Order: sequence, then C-alpha cells, then structure tokens
Amino acid sequence: MDGVLVVDKPKGPTSHDVVAKVRHALKLKKVGHTGTLDPMATGVLPLCLGEATKVAQYITEGDKSYDAQLLLGVTTDTLDAEGQVVATAPVPPLDAALLEGVLAKFRGPLMQTPPMFSAVKVGGKKLYELARAGEEIERSARPVTVRSLQLVDFSANSLRLVVDCSKGFFVRTLAHDIGQALGCGAHLTALRRTRSGAFGLAESVTLEQALKEGPALVSRLLPLERAVASLVAVTVTGPQVLVVRHGGVVEVAAPDGLVRVLGPGGELLAIADVERGRLKYRRVLAA
Repeated sequence: MDGVLVVDKPKGPTSHDVVAKVRHALKLKKVGHTGTLDPMATGVLPLCLGEATKVAQYITEGDKSYDAQLLLGVTTDTLDAEGQVVATAPVPPLDAALLEGVLAKFRGPLMQTPPMFSAVKVGGKKLYELARAGEEIERSARPVTVRSLQLVDFSANSLRLVVDCSKGFFVRTLAHDIGQALGCGAHLTALRRTRSGAFGLAESVTLEQALKEGPALVSRLLPLERAVASLVAVTVTGPQVLVVRHGGVVEVAAPDGLVRVLGPGGELLAIADVERGRLKYRRVLAA
C-alpha cells in the first residue's frame, strides 16, 4: 500500500498518535507524517504510506495554510490556550485600519524565533522537553516567509486570521507577536491547517474514517507524484526505465537542478539532481 493519505486531524491527539493509530489499523510498518500539528490543532495531516515515505520531505518543505483564532489581552507560557496565563492587559479599541497596520508588519520575509514549547531541537534536545523542565534557553531566529496574511473577522478582544506561510512558521508565535505589537498580549485559541504542500482539506478523510475503513482506504490514497508535482519533470522511456530503477547512469536533456523522473505512463521513478546532463539520484522508488 503506497501513497499519501490526507487525514483531517482532530483536536487532542498528537501527530505521532495519528500515525500510530493508522499504522495499526492498516497493519503497515512504514507510515510517517509530514509536519507536526500541535494536539490543539486540527486539519490537514498528510501521511506517507509505504514507498511514499521516500518523498515525505518534499511535502514537509511545502508551504502551509492556516485558519487561526487569537484572543487578545491574555498571554500564556505556551503562546496558545493549552498553557498557563502569565499576563493580562487591557485591549485597545480595535478597528480595521489599526489591525491592518499591525498585520502589515508580519507579511513577507521575516526572522522568527521558535517558541520554547516546540519540537525544534537545540543541542540535541527538543525545546518543549527543556520548557517542561522549567528551562528557557536562547533560541536563534530563523528565516520564514508569510505569503499572505488576511484579517477575516474581529471583535473587541479576538481576531480570526488566514495565513499562507513557508515551512517552519509558528502561528503561535505570530499570535504572540501581534499581541505585543498591539500592546496587550495575545495567544492562539484555535488553529486549523487547511493546506500542506499540494494537499488540502477537500481530499482528506477523518481519523475516524481511516480507522473504520482500514485496508479499504487504498481507494483514497493519493499518488506519490502529487508530493513532488512542483518539481521539473524529466520523462524516460524504453531501456532507460530499468536503468533508473537500478540507479544507473542516464543522460537527459534538462538544465541542472532538482527534478522528478517519470516513466512513460507518468509514474514516479525517482527524485534526482541533473548535473551536467546526467541524473544524480536522491531517491529511487521501488517498482
């Protein structure tokens, strides 16, 4: 069973919990997720099954889209509703012009510091492990990009936003930073991922469906090719197909760069770099 299963993760379980449940239900050894969602978060969690685990990194590296809800005037230690309140402050009178001015500061390329309660590793340890032990360490800011940040709705003390961003972006940190910019603090109260790379909610199944249908889910699997659809395609035919299958030298008429290597029927054979007209393989998929 090879392909991508898009699960609409419910609130509560970790991404690892979802993988474990699906692995057990489908009786598979090779199942992996493609980007952690916090237990509080819901939405798109693509799972790579079988040979699809070889292209998981290309989903992880794709842009993400989120629907986020923020509560203003309350700051928590985890930057979301799962944490303990550490500060409160009055919320200034809000209007669309004020909020648009604040949101404008968070669009485009940014340097963002990951939160302590996150799976980012520093010195071989995950930050949340240190945070739970009562430690807070200095973290280096990392480059991220916000492609789009839209205000959907607001009230006297809450905001609803839609965010399109690069990998590695923390919406919890965005919520905190918006609160700081408004001078009142804020935290994330709800988060729903609506897209991860090329995969969206429209093609997802609920975790309940996945566990109930078991092996019958094969009909819902999406092809591996979808995960790397953004890469330049190089098609091989005839004897070259077998050469690629065995990781052999193949010359192609393509510019240097990362490509997806397809067979004559459009099936994904490999991920490779083109160097001086030859394929240098990163991943070769089983026949």
